[in-house]
Amino acid sequence: MSKIASLDALEILDSRGNPTIQVSVSLDSGATGAAKVPSGASTGRNEAAELRDGDLKRYGGKGVRKAVGNVIKIIRPAVIGMDASEQKLLDEKLIALDGTTNKARLGANAILGVSVAAAKAAAAERKAPLYRYLAQSDSYVLPVPMFNVLNGGRHADNNVDFQEFMIAPIGAPTFAEALQSASETFHALKDILHRKGYETSVGDEGGFAPRLRSNEEPMELLETAIHKAGYRAGSGIAINLDPAASEFYEGGSYVFKKSGKSKRSSEDMIQLWADWLERYPEIRSLEDGLAEDDWEGWRRLTQQLGAKAQLVGDDIFVTNPQIFAKGIREGIANSILIKLNQIGTVTETLHCIKLARSNGYTTVISHRSGETDDTTIADFAVATGIEQIKAGSVCRGERIAKYNRLLEIEHELGRDAHYAGSDVYSRWKHLPKD
Repeated sequence: MSKIASLDALEILDSRGNPTIQVSVSLDSGATGAAKVPSGASTGRNEAAELRDGDLKRYGGKGVRKAVGNVIKIIRPAVIGMDASEQKLLDEKLIALDGTTNKARLGANAILGVSVAAAKAAAAERKAPLYRYLAQSDSYVLPVPMFNVLNGGRHADNNVDFQEFMIAPIGAPTFAEALQSASETFHALKDILHRKGYETSVGDEGGFAPRLRSNEEPMELLETAIHKAGYRAGSGIAINLDPAASEFYEGGSYVFKKSGKSKRSSEDMIQLWADWLERYPEIRSLEDGLAEDDWEGWRRLTQQLGAKAQLVGDDIFVTNPQIFAKGIREGIANSILIKLNQIGTVTETLHCIKLARSNGYTTVISHRSGETDDTTIADFAVATGIEQIKAGSVCRGERIAKYNRLLEIEHELGRDAHYAGSDVYSRWKHLPKD
C-alpha cells in the first residue's frame, strides 16, 4: 500500500519572490505528501547543485522549469511503484538517476523535493505526523531556537561585515516560554533601535539591518534589549553569531569591506573571536567564524576556542557526510549545521546527523534565506533529537510557520516533550555576566 502511484511538480515562489519547486507524491493507498524546497543566498561552494533554467527572459534566469521537468520526465517513470516507506532505497535510486557527485544533472532541488514528499506521504499513510514517523527514539526534545534578529554581510545592505547576530532563549522551561522571551526581546530591540533613530525594517530572515557604528555595536544592542525585556544575558538568553566568514575571505585574508576595508589573517580572526568570548561571555555559539577554504585556520580555531564555545561548521561541511568525516578526522569544529538542501536527500541528511552524534558533535538544523511555508525542518528536528534550530527571526510568516509548528508538536506531546534549554551548552565552561 506504500507504493508510489503518482508524482507531480510545480514551479512556485519562495519568500524572496524567486522560483522554487514543489513536489507532490501520491501512494496507492491515497495518502499524499508535498514538499516545498528552499534556496540559500550565502551558500557553500560544495553544496549540492540547485538547478536553475538560466533563461534571462524568465525570472532573470532563476526559473526552475528544468527541475520540474526532470521530476516529471525522468524521476517519475523511475520511481512509480517503489515503496515510499523504503526511504534509503528511494534516495539511492534518485542519486543513481542523477549520476553526478553533486546532483547537478537533475538538480538537488528536484531530488530533495521527491525525497521529502515521499517521506511525508509514507507518514500520512501511517496516519502519523512526520516527527513520529521519522523518530529516532521514544523520547522527544524540542530544540532551542536561534532567532536571527540583527543582520549584516550578504543579508543586509548596511555597514556590518558579520552576517547574523542571534538570540537563543536557553533559560526557559518550555519551547512556548522560550518563544515568548524571544518575542519580547525582539520587540525590546525594535524599540531601542527606533529610539536611536535606526531603521527597523527587516531583511530576508526577519532580522533588523540598520546602519551601525561598528561590527561590535550589535552586541551592545542585544545586551541592552535582553536586559530591557527582563532577562539575563547568558543564562536566560544567549547570543549566537554567524559571521559567514567565507563571504569576506579573499586571497587568503579576511577583508572587512563594509566597515572600513581592513584586512585580517586567520590568526587575527581567531584572536578577535577569543577577545569577543572574553568580553561577551553570553556568546555561546560561533558559526562559520572562518572561511570554508581555511582548513588550517579552522583547526587552530578549534584547538584554541573549542573548549569555550560551540563552533559550528556550515559552509565548510555543507551537510556532506564525506566532507564532514574529513573534518572530524582533522579536528575541525565541534558542531555541524544541518541543511537538507545542501546534500539533497533525507537519507544522506540522517547519515550526517548520526555521524555527528557518534563523534560528539552537536547539531543545528537550519532554514535558508529563501524559504517557504513548508515546516519540514521543525518535524525533522524533533524526530532526530536535534537540539537547536535556526529558522529566522520572530517575524515573517515563512519563519514563524516553523516556530508555530514546534508549538503544535510541544502541545501534542504534552509531558512527553522536553525543551533542550541550557543543556545544549552545558559542555562549554562559559559563565554569563552578573
